[in-house]
Amino acid sequence: MTLTPVRLHSWLRLQREGVSLAARADALCRALQDCPEVRRAVYLSWQPNARIYSHEGAAQHFPPGLGDPSLASDQRLFDRLAAAGRLDLAQVRQLDCWLAGRLRRAAISHGQVFDLALQPGQAGLLLVEVCEGVSLDWLGWVQDLLTTLLSSVNGMLRGSPLLGHDPQPSLLLDAQGRPLEFNAALLALLAEKPLTDVLGFLPVNHRVLVRACLDQQRAIEGVEAQFEAQILIWTFIPDPQDNRVLARCRDATAQVLAEREAATARRLYRLIIENTTDLISRHTPDGRFLDASPASWTLLGYWPEELRGQMAQGLFHGQDLASLVQRARDALEQDGYHTMTYRIRHRDGHYLWFETASRAIRETYTGTVVEVVSVSRDITARVLAEENKRRLAEVVEANTDPVLFIDPEGQVTYLNPAARRILGIDEQQPMPALATLFASGDLARLQRDGWSSAERDGVWSTDARLQPPAGGTSVPVSLVLLAHRSAGGERYYSLVARDMTERELREVQQRRHQDELAHTARLVTLGELASGIAHEINQPLAAVVNYANASQRYLQTLDSNPQAAAKVAQGLERITHHATHASEVIRRLRAFLRKGQRRMQALNFTEVAREAVRLCAWEASNCQVTIEDRLPDNLPPIYADRVLLEQVLLNLLRNAIDANREQHPGQPSLIVMAAGQGGGATVEISVQDQGPGVSEPELEQIFTPFYTSKVDGLGLGLSMSRSIIEGFGGELQARRQPVGLLMSCRLPLVGPIKQQQE
Repeated sequence: MTLTPVRLHSWLRLQREGVSLAARADALCRALQDCPEVRRAVYLSWQPNARIYSHEGAAQHFPPGLGDPSLASDQRLFDRLAAAGRLDLAQVRQLDCWLAGRLRRAAISHGQVFDLALQPGQAGLLLVEVCEGVSLDWLGWVQDLLTTLLSSVNGMLRGSPLLGHDPQPSLLLDAQGRPLEFNAALLALLAEKPLTDVLGFLPVNHRVLVRACLDQQRAIEGVEAQFEAQILIWTFIPDPQDNRVLARCRDATAQVLAEREAATARRLYRLIIENTTDLISRHTPDGRFLDASPASWTLLGYWPEELRGQMAQGLFHGQDLASLVQRARDALEQDGYHTMTYRIRHRDGHYLWFETASRAIRETYTGTVVEVVSVSRDITARVLAEENKRRLAEVVEANTDPVLFIDPEGQVTYLNPAARRILGIDEQQPMPALATLFASGDLARLQRDGWSSAERDGVWSTDARLQPPAGGTSVPVSLVLLAHRSAGGERYYSLVARDMTERELREVQQRRHQDELAHTARLVTLGELASGIAHEINQPLAAVVNYANASQRYLQTLDSNPQAAAKVAQGLERITHHATHASEVIRRLRAFLRKGQRRMQALNFTEVAREAVRLCAWEASNCQVTIEDRLPDNLPPIYADRVLLEQVLLNLLRNAIDANREQHPGQPSLIVMAAGQGGGATVEISVQDQGPGVSEPELEQIFTPFYTSKVDGLGLGLSMSRSIIEGFGGELQARRQPVGLLMSCRLPLVGPIKQQQE
């Protein structure tokens, strides 16, 4: 076993200087616990009044013994120990005493207790527990050593007279910076750490500091050292007589960390002040600049040095000066805080809008305002935006078109006066639901296409009808849906509805004029087809006359000719057939000449096209032109007016006949009429001739009104035909071909058109 001399020396110094019993007990126990064989060392002092041994120092207490604590007694142990001086722990555990029960409960069994009085006149014992398997013989030597040291403590090396009573952790260092003695406060600071760790508490250059302290014979203070989480401030005091140095320290962890945080905060505040875009300034109570942050250059064009001493009011706009200054002074005097919005002049001469929040700094005792701290920011953009918003609101309010604001949930949040007037809604009435303002088809189109298109493109438009919630005549409108984003990032929408009543009336009138013009064109066309029509009617009439004459002759021979009755019946049947054919021709002509409103209906295109072919068949035959029919019988129905569609097809066929006659005079030629289902739910019809075709410039003008290549033409046929087809929702185009010209007409099927109408 080896005992650390430094530990023993420190214990003996504390023992000699008469520090508290607890400090001496802790120093002795630490010296013993430096031995690897020792598991625990505890000093207990005898309490004569209570007749028990009690713990001293910071050593871990034993658990309480069994039985009634008021009857506890260690008298038998005290008597045995006074007689023997030393007992094994196994012997102590067999005694009928309070400490024996505590040892049994703490499972302490291997070691010895010594009779040792650290406090003169007060008995005590030292309990030493050693590791299992370690012999107990050497503990007698320990007892003798400790008893000898206690008896000769006054003859040891003189220690520092104040070391033991110094409340701050202190130690003696020799000239080489090696520890000689420790005081109780330093031992407490070490706690359970070994003595070698004391060098970790000292500054890393403590040896240099010790030599400098002795050489210069002056104290060195304020030396910082850090051990783990602790920050210590050391002072080195020389003792030239014994060539030693007293090192004292204090725990400055909280202070140093607070100073570091304060320094960090100061740097942060300085960083904020120097880099913030707001102007932070200090003023006298009458408004004179005391100081300003560097943002003054960015905002006003003045450096802080140029503003110091200037009156802030000198930069105010003249219209704001009279009302602001006195109101600000009164508010700061009464409330200590004031916010104002005003115009301030930039160094370049233009004015900016500022918002300034000011706080008064008062004198502690009198409460008088001695200084004003202000934070100012440039709100010019915000003021201009608010002004623009106000102007926009005035425009919306005065707009003659209905304007509706709609939130992301589809609820109407605002109606301008024009919208309220058209919808018949007063100011006091709640906002209507969007579903009550539109027909189901328009609402479905808005919900299906409108929101998503406005979100994607920012705008969406369509035609619809706006209906008052309380009932009444709906109003045709052209809707424009706009998507907006608020400052907070939320979406909202505005719906601008332009009243299209006048346009609808004009379109109706235009359609009526177009229908009248088309009727006139049909009359002209029938006049041009009069020969063919007369031929088509004359043929069945001539056949009727012939069959009637023959039937009369057969009736005269009824008595003599047994087949006469059958011949008469056959003649009457053929008379009926030809008369019906003539009647059908007249019916078709009357239908073709019908005048009135358009009747849009589902039509079999093949049937209408063949009817148009029959109307111009005689003219084609007379010009040796063959019209080849490539029309399928299973085309889906289209949605159009039968008479107008037949007129368009007749116009295309007659133009093709004229082109073939011009290119092939007196010779046979061919016109191909074909149809098929195209893409996008449409039917495509084409009429291709074998005429001379048209040039590229002529192709660009072929649908222009009054443009014609015929000598006696008016130039309205193709223009009118395109208008009619576009009125059906289709399109009519001309395409150049290697031989002749191809006229292509694309018409929508019934399904999409009806869905659009709904």
